[in-house]
Amino acid sequence: MDFCRKQVKSDTEELLERFRLTQSVRFDDFSDIWREMKFSHIFYGTKQYEKRLFSRMVLDSASSFFFPPFSFQIRVGGLYLLYSLYKCQTASPPEQIRLALKDWDEVKKFERDAVDAQHFDVVYILQQLMSCKGFNFTAMPNLLFYDRKKKVERSVLCEQFMERASRPQELINVGLLEEMSNVQNIYENMKTSVISQMTAGEDFSVNIVRKDLVSRLRSTVLDYYMWQKKDSVDAEGESSEGTSSQQECSKRADLLASIKSKAFGEAPEASKSRRHRQVELDTSATGAERATMSGYTRISIQSLKARTNESVHISDDLWKDNTTTTQIERLTRLESEESPKKFKRFKR
Repeated sequence: MDFCRKQVKSDTEELLERFRLTQSVRFDDFSDIWREMKFSHIFYGTKQYEKRLFSRMVLDSASSFFFPPFSFQIRVGGLYLLYSLYKCQTASPPEQIRLALKDWDEVKKFERDAVDAQHFDVVYILQQLMSCKGFNFTAMPNLLFYDRKKKVERSVLCEQFMERASRPQELINVGLLEEMSNVQNIYENMKTSVISQMTAGEDFSVNIVRKDLVSRLRSTVLDYYMWQKKDSVDAEGESSEGTSSQQECSKRADLLASIKSKAFGEAPEASKSRRHRQVELDTSATGAERATMSGYTRISIQSLKARTNESVHISDDLWKDNTTTTQIERLTRLESEESPKKFKRFKR
C-alpha cells in the first residue's frame, strides 16, 4: 500500500487547498467540494483482501491534517475529511481512526476553541465520530512492527496550510505604534491643560489611560511572538523525534567523554602508524638524574641459589660426599630371579 501513499496525499492536499480558498469552516462548503471531486471513489477498485489495509493507509494520511501545526481552518477540513472517509470506506467492519493518547489534549482544546467561536457544525461532526466509536485510542500514532526496520520518509509540510507565526506583527506594526504614541501625547497635553484650568487641583478620576500604554503593548506583542515561535519549534521537534533524540544522545555522550577525560587526565593514545617506533631516551642525563626523573630506583634481588650458597657452609668431607653422585644399577629385578613360591601341603 505504500506505492500509492503519495498519490493519496496529493489528492487530500488538493481537496484541503480548495477548502482553504473558500475561507470558510462550514461543512456545507466542504461537502460541495467533496462531491465535485468525487472523492468517495477513492475506495473503488481495491481488492477484497486489500480493503482494510487501504482504508487504514488513507485514514492515517488524512489524520495528520487534524493536528498542529496547521491552521484552524485546515484542521477543520482535516476533521471533515476524516469523517467523510470513515463513512465512505468499503471495509467491514469499518477501520477506526488511530488517535494517540498524547494528542487527546489537542483534540479537546480544538473542541473548546470551536465552541467559543460558535462553530457548532465542527462540534457536531466531532461528536458524531465519538458516538460511532470512530477513534481507536492507541499508545503510538503509527502502527509498529516487531523486528522490522522501515525507513520513515519525512513528509514535506505545505506552507500554505501552516498557521503564520507573524500575525501579531502584522496587526501591531511600527507605524501603528508611532500613531498611538502621537495620539497619547496629544491626549496627555490636553489633559494637563484642562487640569491646570481647574481650581480644585488635580482630579485623579481623569487618569484613565496608562502612560506606558505603547511600550506595554509592544512588549506584550513581542512576548506573544516569542512564545508562539517556541511552540512551533517544539512541535517540529516532536515531528522529528527520532533524529533529535539521536543528536541529543550523541551530544550527551561527547560531553560525558570530555568530562571523563578531564577528570582522569587521560594521555592521548599514539596512532597505529607510530606505535612500532621506539622511544628515544635522553642519554645525556646521568643514572641518578634519570632515577630522580623517573621517581623510583630499580632494586636487584639475588636468586635463591646464590642466597643459599652464602648462608650455608659445608665442610670439605661433607662437600666431597655431597658432590659424588650415587649410582643405582637396578631398581627392579626379573621374574626369573624371584624366589620360588612355597605351597602348603595338606595331609591325606
